[in-house]
Amino acid sequence: MRHGKVTLRYDSKLFHIGLGARHKGTTVVVLVADRDVRVVSAAEGELLRHLTLDPTKNYQPQSMGVAV
Repeated sequence: MRHGKVTLRYDSKLFHIGLGARHKGTTVVVLVADRDVRVVSAAEGELLRHLTLDPTKNYQPQSMGVAV
């Protein structure tokens, strides 16, 4: 796999959130409040991605939400 991504189970379904190749292998913390999702690097606490989960798509591409 060339790209960084995380997988999240929400409402009994799996969703894949793209983070980009530069974040591949980065340890992250995923914060979820309803459909609001934030992906933060575990080491620095840097916000890597913020998005509203689209339950109609199992892959949440980087173009959806803010990728930093």
